[in-house]
Amino acid sequence: METPETEPTAIKRQVWNAGKTVGAKRALKPKQIWEIRFYLNQHRRLRDRALFDLAIDSKLRGCDLVQMKIGDVVSGGKSERARL
Repeated sequence: METPETEPTAIKRQVWNAGKTVGAKRALKPKQIWEIRFYLNQHRRLRDRALFDLAIDSKLRGCDLVQMKIGDVVSGGKSERARL
């Protein structure tokens, strides 16, 4: 038996996010932030620590952070973390 051309053939595939939590995630707690900073310092991951601090301080998303240039962050040859 042939399928008419007007009848769409649907392939049964599992949905990519089946069983996963979707939507906004909960904010990190201060203890979690310090644990991440400690881990990055212990493993000498300076770039990752700088990106993490910038993300926390600026509340930017990861995709926005990686598009930034050094000149966007450094002013007058220095870059400092924002202190509240």
